[in-house]
Amino acid sequence: MVNASLQPSGALLRPDPAFFPVGGTLEGYRKALATQGPNLVSSVVIALGTVVVSLVIAAPASYALAQLKVRGGTVLVFVLLIVQLIPGIVMANALYTVFGNLGLIDSYAGLVLADATATIPFAVLLLRAFMISVPRELTEASRVDGAGYWRTFFSIILPVSRNALVTAGLFAFLFAWADFLFAVTLTTGQSFEPITVGIYRFVGNQSADWNGIMATAVLAAIPAAVLLVVAQRYVVAGLTSGAVKD
Repeated sequence: MVNASLQPSGALLRPDPAFFPVGGTLEGYRKALATQGPNLVSSVVIALGTVVVSLVIAAPASYALAQLKVRGGTVLVFVLLIVQLIPGIVMANALYTVFGNLGLIDSYAGLVLADATATIPFAVLLLRAFMISVPRELTEASRVDGAGYWRTFFSIILPVSRNALVTAGLFAFLFAWADFLFAVTLTTGQSFEPITVGIYRFVGNQSADWNGIMATAVLAAIPAAVLLVVAQRYVVAGLTSGAVKD
């Protein structure tokens, strides 16, 4: 993909394409930045908004399911598992009708909420699996010292759940960043569009300009790749810490 993005479009159509971009060009990146730059910014805004909404809702919900005796908690966990099985196209069609009535079509809030419907159940299941392993003696000691549920949540649970929170936030970001189904269903392209939809329409309009298409794909992959490298140790710790039980 990087190789193709640095070669002239004509070079990619030859019978014997080069394996290395000797005498390459950055014209594809110039076109990609000129046409897809705003779409990249839109995707960053949507992905960060999805992370914030997901963690704000999933973290306290996971705390309640893991550490507090919530009536119907087991049933709720089962429902969250079932929600994971609903096809995305079913969710997208249902959300289109609801968001159309609420005026959320072609809005950042609409896409953030749509992506959050998929990321929140996963984040709750992930965080709950970790928070169950937090010793109850910690929370009971804080309660004995006079801390309420919220004080215990902010002062005890959140600090010790840092790795799991980073992991849940990372998966929420990656889902929202790569989302195409909700994006193409809930936007018309008149005001803004995420990078996934931008690439889709760029391919349709520039089907012969393969170095520009590959340059756009490279630019779209960079934020997710950098984020994965930076947060790698937190992800490994977050996934494995809730995988075993003493």
